[in-house]
Amino acid sequence: MQAAAARFTRTILKTALLFGALNALPVAHADPIPPGWTAENMEVLGYTIMDGRPGFKISMTRAGDRWYAITAHYNVPGWSVIDVTDPRDPKTVKFIPGPANTNTVQVDIADGIMVAALGRPENRAGTGMDPKKPYEAGVILIDVKDPLNPKELGRWHTDNPSGRGTHRNAYQGGRYVHLAADMKGYDGDIYVILDISDPSKPVEAGRWWVPGQHVAGGETPQKDPNINLHNPNFVDGNLMYLSYGDAGMVVLDISDVKKPKLVSQTKFQPRHRFDVHTVSPDFKRKLVYVNSEAVISDCKGPLDHATIVDVANPAKPFAVSRFPVPVPPAGLPYRNFCDKGGRFGPHNMKIGRAHV
Repeated sequence: MQAAAARFTRTILKTALLFGALNALPVAHADPIPPGWTAENMEVLGYTIMDGRPGFKISMTRAGDRWYAITAHYNVPGWSVIDVTDPRDPKTVKFIPGPANTNTVQVDIADGIMVAALGRPENRAGTGMDPKKPYEAGVILIDVKDPLNPKELGRWHTDNPSGRGTHRNAYQGGRYVHLAADMKGYDGDIYVILDISDPSKPVEAGRWWVPGQHVAGGETPQKDPNINLHNPNFVDGNLMYLSYGDAGMVVLDISDVKKPKLVSQTKFQPRHRFDVHTVSPDFKRKLVYVNSEAVISDCKGPLDHATIVDVANPAKPFAVSRFPVPVPPAGLPYRNFCDKGGRFGPHNMKIGRAHV
């Protein structure tokens, strides 16, 4: 089963399905690929506009002989269920409404359970979302063993109802969900472990933060401007790997979920706007792929990094190499991507794994 999942995941990655990347196209179902896209060393097979809802985070699941991509949306509370069994003909088969006026852009699926982040909406004209109006902050658990007939299992809310909520969370199956949560009394998001052994009543099992974040506890914030957990990336045995912004890549021992312990903390130089955005694993080779996030337009700051890190000894990670700066193909009207303008650099890296 795992081998089949891996083969299918590689196929999906190769197809490079374009989920609603062009937000304003006025169509309501799978359609021909619209003009204006470019691709190199990829074969684009299928496209869906998802009933006009702009796509964001995607997580894969399997039900019987069907494969589904459950997709969150930008500024639309809820999730679309896309049948991608035939990647050349993706079909939007269901929409699962989310809580009103709530940001629901992040999803993870394992063991037939979808864990979706709930957070403060952005104030964008024309969306109907308003951060000054009531919203939910936390996570929602939904049974998607049958994606066409989803069932809500439970919700958990942070102790900071006017805060950001949760952002990029991690669920690999089993008892615990790992959260990047905006909790009361802290400066920036922190790491929270959620026990969902009873999914109707999720409870906090433990938490960890970088010293200086707990301002309500008398701690003095660090000088780095972005000490903020972007996301718990993955669990490897008893180790959790965290993308902690300017605090770098953090590895914790969570064998006791009530008291996570620091194993290592690795920062990357030169300084970036948000030093570590994502950590993605290569378990077989004891490597992780680490990148910052490009958020400054027109290359006005240091170029952001994408780094390969050796974690054979998690207590002493070290950088092996960095990805080279991409060069535009010949024939384009700019010599490099900085000349092109706009944001240039990494945002998110993901080693695709389907959960079955």
